Amino acid sequence: MSLPAGVCGCCGRCRPRYKRLVDNIFPEDPKDGLVKSDMEKLTFFAVSAPEKLDRIGEYLAERLSRDVVRHRYGYVVIAMEALDQLLMACHSQSIKPFVESFLHMVAKLLESKEPDLQVLGTNSFVKFANIEEDTPSYHRRYDFFVSQFSAMCHSTHEDPETRTRIRVAGIKGLQGVVRKTVNDELQAIIWEPQHMDKLIPSMLFNMQDNDDSDRAGGEENPAALAESCFRELLGRAAYGNMNNAVRPVLVHLDNHRLWDPNEFAVSCFRIIMYSIQAQHSHHVIQQVLNHLDTHSKNTPRVRAGIVQVLLETVAIAAKGSVGPTVLEVFNTLLKHLRMSVDFELGEGSRRNSGTSLSSGRVKENEERIVQNAIIQTIGFFGGNLPDYQRAEVMMFIMGKVPVYGTPCHTLDTVKIGHQGTKRIQTMLLSSLIMVTSGFKCKTISAGLPAAFLEPLCSISLMEDSELRQLVLEILHNIIDRHDNRAKLRGIRIIPNVAALKIKREKISKQDVGFMKKHGQQLYRHIYLGCKEDDNVQKNFELLFTALALLTIELANEEVVIDLIRLSLALQDMALANEENMPMFIRCGIMALVAAYLNFLSQMIANPAFCQHVSKVIELRNMDAPYLLPEHVFREKCVLPESLDCEDRAMYFQTADLADALSGPGYNAERLAIPYVPQVTVVLIFCHHICYCFDMI
Repeated sequence: MSLPAGVCGCCGRCRPRYKRLVDNIFPEDPKDGLVKSDMEKLTFFAVSAPEKLDRIGEYLAERLSRDVVRHRYGYVVIAMEALDQLLMACHSQSIKPFVESFLHMVAKLLESKEPDLQVLGTNSFVKFANIEEDTPSYHRRYDFFVSQFSAMCHSTHEDPETRTRIRVAGIKGLQGVVRKTVNDELQAIIWEPQHMDKLIPSMLFNMQDNDDSDRAGGEENPAALAESCFRELLGRAAYGNMNNAVRPVLVHLDNHRLWDPNEFAVSCFRIIMYSIQAQHSHHVIQQVLNHLDTHSKNTPRVRAGIVQVLLETVAIAAKGSVGPTVLEVFNTLLKHLRMSVDFELGEGSRRNSGTSLSSGRVKENEERIVQNAIIQTIGFFGGNLPDYQRAEVMMFIMGKVPVYGTPCHTLDTVKIGHQGTKRIQTMLLSSLIMVTSGFKCKTISAGLPAAFLEPLCSISLMEDSELRQLVLEILHNIIDRHDNRAKLRGIRIIPNVAALKIKREKISKQDVGFMKKHGQQLYRHIYLGCKEDDNVQKNFELLFTALALLTIELANEEVVIDLIRLSLALQDMALANEENMPMFIRCGIMALVAAYLNFLSQMIANPAFCQHVSKVIELRNMDAPYLLPEHVFREKCVLPESLDCEDRAMYFQTADLADALSGPGYNAERLAIPYVPQVTVVLIFCHHICYCFDMI
């Protein structure tokens, strides 16, 4: 049969050369593989005539589609191998249309239900992704590949090995998309939410679905590979893309209920914080803070899980750049601390009104977990900030502590009552202890400015021994700039102070000025703190440490005289007992004075002073051991019914101490002036409010 004129049957030599070259690379038996000699000819032709590349690609795509439909998978493998070699060999401008044919063929393979073809297509795409093109593509999109590779990452194939192969291929494909697009400004669309919402959960799904025993599987382990891809993606995230990258992580953790327990959530954010550029850390922190606000009414364990993740992020960010979010972190945490106290007290009131006793207590305990997590976060974050920022944070937290009668009182304590107010005070002071730990201010006025010292001393006058202990520990952290506190732990008669190897420096002019201006506040704080009826051994131990640290860090000759006057006033107060203090408190004060004057006498190295103090202590050991710390703080110490005020040898005498200090350097005449605590407006307010609470 003859064909009409002008029609070519395209057989034999009449077929275009590029088609003949393409046909020749396919052997009769696909098991023989690609015909290498003919592949070299095709490659040479493509390089020599790049304008033919698009036709070569179209024809290969046509053959591949036909072979896929006919299940001739051997020829499919050969076609993809040929495409890969052509891609690697050709880098001309004309490769763009060829790439479109190539991607069309890869898409055909990925759409196939055959795992082998999906893996084959993925491997070819990964090779393509590693090729650097000479010019960017203005119109190419990878939406289909993101969707398809993400679906492969979630494969539920019944055969475990096949499932793993498909998932690994999906992850590698996503990694290829990331590498191909993130460095191309024209492909910024990859960072848009619709793509990130597929990319990120696919990686997290495989990281989450991990058996630790398979970790050694290396590149072919889905969890390890997904983590590597996740790190790479985050490492390439620019400033404007951080929010879109982090939001899907939070949504995934919500959807899969991974905040309680939160080990995986913590692990994810560790990876995020160590993978992103340091200057972007505050974006992540802000996202977690916003997420905490979103879950403000969720269960305590979920909120605690989010706070612990926040702790992890700020702990890492504090080593680098946190940006402008420092105070915002604390503000949000303090807000949630207050809310947690509200929830806890609300559960307590409902329980009292007849709700299930056991469920109420469980809820309270869970709220304590939230509160402890918040305090830990505040303390750890603050403790890792540079000193200039730490001082700012200290002021910020102190401004949130309910201090009655002062302008710093920013929290509404009417709604939460006395119990709630005390809970918030306790927790905020606990966080201040953590923030001030290790704080080394060059001058004491930098660590204890008036705006911080006054409300702190006001809290120390509250009728609650736990609050007073917290205040003393904060003072220790700030005053102790040479790490001597550990050597002074406990309250005792120290036989040889020199053996403690106390570190100290000459008192600076700035510190001398501070003591002249604020010393009376500190003395009053100690004096009034000693006579509280609810004092326990720990209170006296902390008071002793406070006196010792003042001596080491801030005492010149004038301050030494003031501290001796304070000690003698405490002794007189215990003897006179005008306020009907319990015998334990009176003996505790006597023991405190003995322990401190013994320490002070050795610090100033005055022989006559040391001799008088040692003589009194020796007499007490024989006749009144309950006036010494080693005895009065024993569990079964027998206390006297009254103190013998007439036995002068049992007490420290002002005249003897003045004689000992009568030499040059000390103004011993000032010892004759009894110390009287100066009453301030803050003190009056505090006593007034305490009285009001007692009335309530």
